[in-house]
Amino acid sequence: QPLGRPLSANQVWSMDFVFDRTAEGRVIKCLTVVDDATHESVAIVPERAIGGHALTRILDRLALERGLPQAIRTDNGKEFCGRAMLTWAHARGVRLFLIQPGKPNQNAYIESFNGRLRDECLNEHWFVSLAHARTVIEAWRREYNEERPKKSLGGLTPSAYARQLAGKSATLTPGL
Repeated sequence: QPLGRPLSANQVWSMDFVFDRTAEGRVIKCLTVVDDATHESVAIVPERAIGGHALTRILDRLALERGLPQAIRTDNGKEFCGRAMLTWAHARGVRLFLIQPGKPNQNAYIESFNGRLRDECLNEHWFVSLAHARTVIEAWRREYNEERPKKSLGGLTPSAYARQLAGKSATLTPGL
């Protein structure tokens, strides 16, 4: 069945990993996080390695910036299914939705995003270092959020759509 799009920001985030290499052949592991309602790229975090504890530290940092999601959708990667992530989610009341193995279409928002990241950024650049990758990838993420309208969002950019949703929820809940 098709994924239904949540109605407000931070209802559901989708997460995955994308891998690349620097010019000298060292691995870059990018955590990608997308808000399913707004289609915003919440974060792309390039590191050499990201285990379960590092993942939860990243999520805590993101929560400080924009609040916690109600739920997170991921594949069954060990970082997403491990004790650190399960403990983190339980302690914060965040539900974890794990897709069925071998069914990436159940996480279509992040898979589509990862394809764009690969085609438009990772395949277009030869990263000389991890620092270079971080700079280029963050610039691409900002452009994706702020300068690229999407048909599925009524011609708005993800950032503009997020502001529109926030304005609607503010008018629906006066006095809060």
